[in-house]
Amino acid sequence: MQQFSNQEIAEIRSRIDQIHDLLAKSTAEEQLAVGAAGFGLASDSAEPRLVDQLALSIQARRMRKSHFGTSQMSGPTWDMMLDLMLANANGRALSASDLATGAGVPLSSGLRMIASLETMGLAKRSIDERDRRRSIVRLTDAGSERMASYFEKFGAAMRSGYSRAA
Repeated sequence: MQQFSNQEIAEIRSRIDQIHDLLAKSTAEEQLAVGAAGFGLASDSAEPRLVDQLALSIQARRMRKSHFGTSQMSGPTWDMMLDLMLANANGRALSASDLATGAGVPLSSGLRMIASLETMGLAKRSIDERDRRRSIVRLTDAGSERMASYFEKFGAAMRSGYSRAA
């Protein structure tokens, strides 16, 4: 299994953020121009076409569903997995409340999502020895391996232009 460096994880996360930013910054005027040009940006633009960005987003979602075998691996649950992977790569631990806050969900919902990740064998909870009121959540070895192999497949798909085949 290939281990990703913190820099590689940061680069992947940065690229995903860039794609989201490109989509979010699109004004109504740009959207009309994009629609009129067959969902592409101006022909002289070096920016990826909107349709390619959308295809990449759809492909990533489909790859996650296929790789993890469940459609639950999206939204806040996926955000939790990303946070857990990043914490793991940095040698940090996150509390259940940290994960819920990071995913933008109430603690009660976050706890249900964490329980689901535990059921899938991807994460485990333990009591914080310094503050027994807190529970610490970590990726299991299997969870770490599944995340690393997903990003390996995702990276290969991006390098090969597979996202256009979505």
